[in-house]
Amino acid sequence: MKKILVSGLTALMLLAFVPVQSAAFSDTNKAPVSDTNTLVVRNQILIERLDEIKEMDKSELTRAEKKELRKEVREIKQEINGNRGVFVSVGSLVLIAVLLILLL
Repeated sequence: MKKILVSGLTALMLLAFVPVQSAAFSDTNKAPVSDTNTLVVRNQILIERLDEIKEMDKSELTRAEKKELRKEVREIKQEINGNRGVFVSVGSLVLIAVLLILLL
């Protein structure tokens, strides 16, 4: 009986704080949603820039300029390949497992 009471009170407390947390988010804090069309255009521009860098005559460049180009290429590749997948930490996996055990 005590276990059911504690579980019920825990669920009630969790539900009691939901409206407070949802009220904290406002429309002014939202980031603009990017259109897939703009992402495609942006990726195309980045790919064209990579092609330009590959076609450059790098023998005339100084050491510092070459270093800047390498840095730019790394950043472009990172931006093109970025935001792939969802990463879940170990702590969140444990929390999810505990919640599933409690709820089921």
